Amino acid sequence: MKTGVGLISSLLLFFLMGAVFTQRTPQRKPSGRRATKPFVPKRVVPAGPEPQEPTDFPPPILGPPSIFPDCPRECLCHPSYPNSLNCENRNLRAVPVIPLRTHYLYLQNNYISQLTAEPFNNATEVRWVNLANNRIKRIDKQVFEKIPGLLYFYAQRNQLNEVPSGLPTSLEQLRLDRNHISKIPAGAFSKLGNLTLLDLHYNQLSDSALGKNALKDLKNLMQLNLAHNTLKKMPAGVPNSLIQLFLDKNRIDDIPKDYFKDFSHLAFVRLNYNQLSDKGVPKAVFNMSSLLDLQLAHNQLSVVPLFNNHLEHLHLNHNSIESINGTELCPFSMTADLNDDSLVPRLRYLRLDGNHLHPPIPRDIVMCFRNLHSIVI
Repeated sequence: MKTGVGLISSLLLFFLMGAVFTQRTPQRKPSGRRATKPFVPKRVVPAGPEPQEPTDFPPPILGPPSIFPDCPRECLCHPSYPNSLNCENRNLRAVPVIPLRTHYLYLQNNYISQLTAEPFNNATEVRWVNLANNRIKRIDKQVFEKIPGLLYFYAQRNQLNEVPSGLPTSLEQLRLDRNHISKIPAGAFSKLGNLTLLDLHYNQLSDSALGKNALKDLKNLMQLNLAHNTLKKMPAGVPNSLIQLFLDKNRIDDIPKDYFKDFSHLAFVRLNYNQLSDKGVPKAVFNMSSLLDLQLAHNQLSVVPLFNNHLEHLHLNHNSIESINGTELCPFSMTADLNDDSLVPRLRYLRLDGNHLHPPIPRDIVMCFRNLHSIVI
């Protein structure tokens, strides 16, 4: 009997425990708050290096493969011109390595900021360098030691503050216009006896910068352009080999009486847009037999200066001239033998507009200047 009661008790206990374990756990009611995701720190990516090139510069342009193994990829090497290296308009920041065969080097219209010697180590045959329209601020002196036979050096439209030093003695043409040049180092031109053309217009040269001896060693100079600077005086020490002298857009108000005395080849003189008055222009200062073209426009002259009968073009527009006397102006006496062609003035073009003159043209002007083809009044 006791055994049966124990069995029944065990069965009841088993069923009770099963009911407890099979009960479902009650769900929690939503609290109304959005569940937040656990914070996971983001992976920190290290910042890359700063770009080396200014962001406003377009990327360099690479040329096609060349038959010349030494041709830089940034340049073009045309088979028909094996001595030319064409690197213009390639968005370059620096000069590439110049091959030994190069005679003509074209680097204009790029973004080059300085000229160093390394790219020219093997460029001993270079004769012509064009670096116009870059951003060059500095040229190492050693560059010109690498190219001792250089004839033409063009570096206009850059950011140079002074004339580069160490220019080779072989140089024949030097164009440095449209820079910021305000200084010519002592001796910069002392060895340039072969130079025939010097262009320094559109710079910041003053009388002190263009010292007395700056130009004296340029014994073969033919063309000198100093227009658009800040000169108040005529440049000193200009060699008498000169053929063309351009001084437009300065502040010159006086010409020494004997300034042109020793110039036997000077044919073109331009002094437009200065501050010349009758007081600063000696009456016969332009009476040179070599002079063919004289330009004195946009000054303060009231009297026409005397000139030689060889003069062909005379620009006197936009001055303060109120009258013109052909008898005084005529380079020879009208009573002389008019059949002698050597005496007849060669003036062909005369410009007088922008003064205080009114037509008609004085008769003595027509009688004197019989070769006059055009007169603007």
